[in-house]
Amino acid sequence: MRLTITLLTLVWLSGNCLAQIDIGSRVKNKLNQRAEQKIDQAIDKTLDETEKEVSGKGDKKAKESGGGADSEADKSGKGGTEKITAAGSPSLKTYGKFDFIPGEKIIVEDNFSHVALGDFPAEYNSNSTAEVVTVEGREGKWLMIAKEGVFIPDYASDLPENFTLQYDLICNPGFSFYSSGLTTTFLPTANRAKLGDFGKYSHPANAVRLEFHPQDAGGGQGRALIESWDASGADLVRNEVSTAQFSEPEKIFARVSIWRQKQRLRVYLNEEKVYDIPRAFDATAKYNALIFGCGGMHQDQDRFLISNIRMAVGAPDTRSKLITEGKLVTRGILFDSGSERIKPESYGTLKDIAAVLTENPDVRVNIIGHTDSDGDDAMNLALSKKRAEAVKNALTSEFAIAASRMETDGKGEGVPVDKNDTPAGKANNRRVEFVKL
Repeated sequence: MRLTITLLTLVWLSGNCLAQIDIGSRVKNKLNQRAEQKIDQAIDKTLDETEKEVSGKGDKKAKESGGGADSEADKSGKGGTEKITAAGSPSLKTYGKFDFIPGEKIIVEDNFSHVALGDFPAEYNSNSTAEVVTVEGREGKWLMIAKEGVFIPDYASDLPENFTLQYDLICNPGFSFYSSGLTTTFLPTANRAKLGDFGKYSHPANAVRLEFHPQDAGGGQGRALIESWDASGADLVRNEVSTAQFSEPEKIFARVSIWRQKQRLRVYLNEEKVYDIPRAFDATAKYNALIFGCGGMHQDQDRFLISNIRMAVGAPDTRSKLITEGKLVTRGILFDSGSERIKPESYGTLKDIAAVLTENPDVRVNIIGHTDSDGDDAMNLALSKKRAEAVKNALTSEFAIAASRMETDGKGEGVPVDKNDTPAGKANNRRVEFVKL
């Protein structure tokens, strides 16, 4: 209706103007041409505006859908859903070179499920701001970092010489090369309170810093950077490498896995080992702090999102525990929520167990699945049995372990080893046991 009225009005006005012009035919023709041009321009403008309203491609709609500077979460001020489409989960086979094995006991399991959308987690400290959002196509909640600052979790206050840290990292498509990467820094507790000292270009004493970015100088891959310093702030290690594991537009998601064994540091992005440095940590320093950081964004829409943070302590000793002690308990075999589908990052743990079984061909095992207490008892019992069977099938199909050497069972939530009232406690209860027969 608005389009029709606008066009009729323009036609009536142009006709009235021309009717009152009594000059030569050439001038009259010229005026007619101009009038027609104005009408055409008005038609184009009106059609453009109408098309935008119908299709939802206007500036306002683009911003509300995450295509502009203001995502739905930013617009509402109360958190929302980031419109970021990340690639689907890879298969177990794609992790064929992944040898990461998480620590034995989980001390941190954080997916921000307890934090209200739009809030900053109370157990973090910061000199900036971030907020918890959801991500379209991904489970759970995510901490969205879109401004320069440091973000310090309270739970990382007593890091032993052997620990593992894992988290999921997402960025938006079209992330600018000129925006900062996301940093993960380990350093002594004494330096922890100085929030202003850990910017992108600072050199904290005895710190080890990793940075991940989806764009390298060529624009075709992502990049990773490692830096570490001694007590005086002098460089111990510095190296920047390109990686295809966290690059846009095809791959805007990465599972980060960090493994410290005394001075040694291994770092993985998805299945790729990007660093394996024998002396990244200072042997004389005590590392008791973890800091996430960002040096700022070149584009308003650029952002990082992190979730599924898991920290575990203790060096794995698969061979001794299964062969000598007769029982191995692992939390390194992970499953999709409510499913027996094994996550691909479980490959390193499965590979390690398969190696022990291959080296000891006479050993038979009973594989027992356990769940936490969330959900129905009977469903958890059935799920734990299915998960144990899935582990057996994976060991047979991926590593050629004879099915006759393995039995399976499941205990559901019936045999907890930790409290079920914290995320870390639940994660410790979600486990797979291998019992020597």
